[in-house]
Amino acid sequence: MKVIKTLALLVLAAIALLLIYAATRPNEFVVERSTRIDAPPEKIFPLIADVKAFNTWNPWLRKEPSVQLTYSGASTSGPGASYSWVGKESGEGSMTLAEQTPSSQVVYKLDFMKPFEAHNRALFTLTPDGAGTRVSWKMDGPAPYLTKLMGVLFDMDKMVGDDFAAGLANLKAAAEAK
Repeated sequence: MKVIKTLALLVLAAIALLLIYAATRPNEFVVERSTRIDAPPEKIFPLIADVKAFNTWNPWLRKEPSVQLTYSGASTSGPGASYSWVGKESGEGSMTLAEQTPSSQVVYKLDFMKPFEAHNRALFTLTPDGAGTRVSWKMDGPAPYLTKLMGVLFDMDKMVGDDFAAGLANLKAAAEAK
């Protein structure tokens, strides 16, 4: 019986240490990936700054093509352009183009509602690189306690970053094919 109590106390202590460690993690998160595309920024920009064009290379839609999409806004491009999604795997949320600088930067506001609520920012930066363009995809936002805890248990940078890398590969193929 004493061995079981000792083991139970060790397990509880380990859980307490894990919970305390999670609380010390940063209050914000950042995930970023980049690639070089053999196309000028003017050719790549419309694939990012138009929500319908974005969804032709969106890595999550390729994983779950049955997602229901709803577009809103005066146009599918430019500030205010938006789409929302509902899917079994990808949950529920929306993405709205917040600001843009033609051929160099696009900022999206991301609002996830399910499976958990989160409000983040996605930033695309296009930088001329010789005859091509360096495209960076960054997502950042607040890291509430649950996000911190998940970050201790799972490599969130790798999980999301792998999807960013796949999306950038899709974007590269689309931009270089035109």
